[in-house]
Amino acid sequence: MSAQDQLDRTLAMLAATPGWHRLQELRQDLDDELATAVLDGARRLSDEVLAPLDDAVDREGCRVENGRVKVPAGYHAAWRAFAEGGWIGLDTDSRFGGAGLPLVVQAAATQLFDRACPAFNMGAGATRSAAVLLAERASPELAQDWVPALVAGERAATICISEPGAGSDVGRIRTRAVRDGDRWKISGQKIWISFGDHDLTPRICHCLLARSSDAPGTRGLSLFLVPNAAEDGRANGVSVQRIEKKMGLHGSPTCVLEFEDAEGELIGDEGRGLSQLFTMIELMRLQVGCQGLGIASRACAVAESYASERLQGGDPSETPVPIATHPDVRRQLAAMRGRTELLRAAVLELAVTLDLARAGEEDAAARAAWILPLVKTFGAETGFGVADAGIQVLGGAGYTKEWPLERALRDARVMAIYEGTTGMQGIDFLERRLVRDRAGFNAFLTAARAAQPQGDPRSRTAEEVIDRLERLAERLRACPDAQARLGAADAWLRAGWIGVAAWLWPRLGDDAAPVLLALPERLAVLEAEIAGGLETAETEADERLATSA
Repeated sequence: MSAQDQLDRTLAMLAATPGWHRLQELRQDLDDELATAVLDGARRLSDEVLAPLDDAVDREGCRVENGRVKVPAGYHAAWRAFAEGGWIGLDTDSRFGGAGLPLVVQAAATQLFDRACPAFNMGAGATRSAAVLLAERASPELAQDWVPALVAGERAATICISEPGAGSDVGRIRTRAVRDGDRWKISGQKIWISFGDHDLTPRICHCLLARSSDAPGTRGLSLFLVPNAAEDGRANGVSVQRIEKKMGLHGSPTCVLEFEDAEGELIGDEGRGLSQLFTMIELMRLQVGCQGLGIASRACAVAESYASERLQGGDPSETPVPIATHPDVRRQLAAMRGRTELLRAAVLELAVTLDLARAGEEDAAARAAWILPLVKTFGAETGFGVADAGIQVLGGAGYTKEWPLERALRDARVMAIYEGTTGMQGIDFLERRLVRDRAGFNAFLTAARAAQPQGDPRSRTAEEVIDRLERLAERLRACPDAQARLGAADAWLRAGWIGVAAWLWPRLGDDAAPVLLALPERLAVLEAEIAGGLETAETEADERLATSA
């Protein structure tokens, strides 16, 4: 699967996505020709500018010199090309210099960038997401000061949440914000900050959560824009303590930042920081899906190319045959393609559903909220899993640095951790998206059933899976033991992805078979896991009740 093939598959999948056609009805400026032209430009940038960087930045990495982070040499020209091409502001409002295109077009471009050099796109993605956040949430003056500069690539941005004592448990954040006139002074330490410092732009704005009051948990948190430096270049109390030595993504500097009375400005309303920051979090979780899709697409391309050229086996009296002709290798390649194309369908579905939600379409916001943790989780798992499967196809060659799959595997591993771990996604998917509010699940059921082709015998398999998923949901909702439910969160998350496959399989064309055929058996395993956990909890509850009586 070359980059051109990846583009062709993306355009075909877009054409098979009903929401894309609905979006075109709502936006008269949007058509297939425009999307094709934009995405072909993204392919050229990926092939000509970003892809040549990938191996070099993995070897070179980043370093700290005189208190500032130095990025790999090739990044500077790439950043200029990226910014001058308008890629940072592709989906940013045109009032701020952006192209104002839909999120689905941006997502389709991003997976091409992530195919080429995912480490570079870590910085570009955070800056783009911050531009959207500030355009939507900041005061008009603050937005006008920062968003055009971010879109132009003159400044950059980060998201700052985690601290040494507050990772997934955001309510334990201790970084303090103290009012100082019409501004705030920020003090504390933030960790795991991607592109927390670099020499691509002189100014970097940190979109930062800090405690602005003594209200407990997340209620005391507000969102701030904290620049690393003032307009005249003076330092603003932000310093780099170190960059992490990581397994992968060596070209993405992961920083520990110290804030000492750093001057910041409030974004949005005080005390509503986490909910306001979710605009950025939502986009970055979608980006994880795009990262996984880009990495998986490239892994497919490498494995398919190798398997078509590597000669092994066949009749001993004849010339060896390409390993792609062997049934087991064909099985592995088909499974890789099926997983990748399912993710492609899901990424585009999520992105266009978010576009429709912004346009006020009924049920779109609820459906997007239901899909988001699935795309984040299985974007990560697909990127890693398909890279791993590609290594297996290449055998010993795949394990060496001569081929890019070992790097893809290292780069992909962290995706199941950042932007919310898989465990946290499972809890959110169960408790918030089912137990507390099942509107998104109901919207999924409606869409999934409506998507089944009439008269196609394969629809019966998908409909059976959807019905079983609904019954499983009812059992989980009926369980009064919160701890027992939480024990089933991961299994329910995986069952949800099976539901997505049952919904989207008609869009996969020839790649549907390896995806669809395995669904009933995979769901049965998860049903048994969930039932076993709930039954054990119910038995223990009965025993406690009998003892107390």
